Amino acid sequence: MGCLDPGMDNRKPEAAATKMEKKGGSKLNIAIIHPDLGIGGAERLIVDAAVELASNGHNVHIFTAHHDKTRCFEETLAGTFPVTVYGAFLPRHIFYHLHAVCAYLRCIFVALCLLFMWPSFDVVLADQVSVVVPLLKLKKSMKVVFYCHFPDLLLAQHTTAIRRIYRKPLDFVEEITTGMADMILVNSQFTASTFAKTFKHLDAQGIRPAVLYPAVSVDQFDKPKTFKLNFLSINRFERKKNIDLAISAFALLHNLEDNVLHGHNLDDASLTIAGKF
Repeated sequence: MGCLDPGMDNRKPEAAATKMEKKGGSKLNIAIIHPDLGIGGAERLIVDAAVELASNGHNVHIFTAHHDKTRCFEETLAGTFPVTVYGAFLPRHIFYHLHAVCAYLRCIFVALCLLFMWPSFDVVLADQVSVVVPLLKLKKSMKVVFYCHFPDLLLAQHTTAIRRIYRKPLDFVEEITTGMADMILVNSQFTASTFAKTFKHLDAQGIRPAVLYPAVSVDQFDKPKTFKLNFLSINRFERKKNIDLAISAFALLHNLEDNVLHGHNLDDASLTIAGKF
């Protein structure tokens, strides 16, 4: 992750990325806003990004509404970058309903605290909840990057009339505020294509997200001791992760032609599913 250029434009993410690389030598003050600094995949990506940015000499500060020191990634406790919590007193749900509204309110509170209680940052990376983007852009000197892991409106249920009425304004706000960011990042080409299909108004305006793949520290892995084919799925055990897709895909392996996976014996292939509730 490099430096943002004042003239960068979501309509030209490739040009923006090139400018960022050219200015990669300058040191920045970077704030990251994340709704809940737990131990999920989104949190892993944000923590890895913060560690990498800090290791390159940038000043990184994570702001969040929740950080349980007994249930978090160890890097958030190591002192490499500070973590500041605002709004922990705000509810995460109301009688197990209105999760999205509560997440919006908590992140808005975090953003307001950042704006009024801290000096201006060079770059603010807003993660998951886009409603904070227009607030952050009130400070003209700050550039705002929004990281879209996946459109939230596709993850939410729209199964009943009440749910559809509840989600309608939230889905509208998500698309409008996402498009206000100086730069939008997604985690894969697949998410980029889903972004275009979901946020059709942004796509019609020529707003294209840039792909920034999640960082993986390969040095932490030993050299493989076996050459057997193994598929690994790591997720929380919940319905929206669609883990049964991995099982179905693995079951179809034996119907593939012999030359599809060169050098591998499909009879020895295995599928490992790991995670927790």
